[in-house]
Amino acid sequence: MHAGVAPDVKLMEKSPVFEKIYRDYLSQVALLDLNQCAGILGASLSGAGVMIPFLGKRFWVTSDGISDEHGGRPVHAVNVVLCNYLILCPPSSPGNGTEWVSYKDFKDAAPFVGGFVNNTEKPIARNFSGRIDALRLACESLGGCSLSDPLTYDLAMRVEALPRVPLFMLFNDADEEFPAQCRVLFERRASVYLDMECLAIIGWLFSDYLMQVHEASYQTLM
Repeated sequence: MHAGVAPDVKLMEKSPVFEKIYRDYLSQVALLDLNQCAGILGASLSGAGVMIPFLGKRFWVTSDGISDEHGGRPVHAVNVVLCNYLILCPPSSPGNGTEWVSYKDFKDAAPFVGGFVNNTEKPIARNFSGRIDALRLACESLGGCSLSDPLTYDLAMRVEALPRVPLFMLFNDADEEFPAQCRVLFERRASVYLDMECLAIIGWLFSDYLMQVHEASYQTLM
C-alpha cells in the first residue's frame, strides 16, 4: 500500500510515517539508472535527476528529493505516483497503446474501483453538471485536447497524465432524463507502468485539479 488514497491524506501529510515512505522511495530512486528510465518513460534528464510532466505541471525527481515548479515539495500523493513511475519502469516500452479501458477492467483493480468512482468520476459529473464549457477549459489547462468521440459523448478529452500514461475523459451533461455522467478511461498498457493504487491516485488528482482550475478557492483533498 502506498498510503496515497485515504480520505485523510491531507491531515496526515506531516506524519512521520509519510516522511519514512518518502525517504524510502528516494532510496529506491537512488539505485535506478535514470538515463535508461527517462528514455522509456518519456521523462527528461535534468541535473542529477529527471523532470517528469504530470497533469499539466512539471516535477523534478532526484535521490535527494522531489520538487515542483516553485521549488517546494509536492503533496504525498504526487510523490507516490512520480516515484512509482520511475521504480516500476519496464525494461522497454510496450509501444503505443490504442485500446482504452475502464479502470474496473484492469486486473487487480477490484479493491480500488469504488474509490475511483467516488473520488474521480462522480465528483467530475457533480461539479461540472451544466458547466461543460468550464470542464473543457479546465481540461485544456491541464494540457488536454478535445477528441471527436464515436460514442457521441458531449465532451471527450485526452489528457497526458504522465508521458506514457494518458487518460481519456468522457462526459455527458445532464438533460431532462438523466444526471450528468463521467467516465475516465486509461490505455490498457497503463498497467505496465503503474500499479492500480497509483492509477487510482491519478484519477483522484485529475478530478481535484479540475476543480482547482475551475474554482480558485477550492481546497484540494490531495
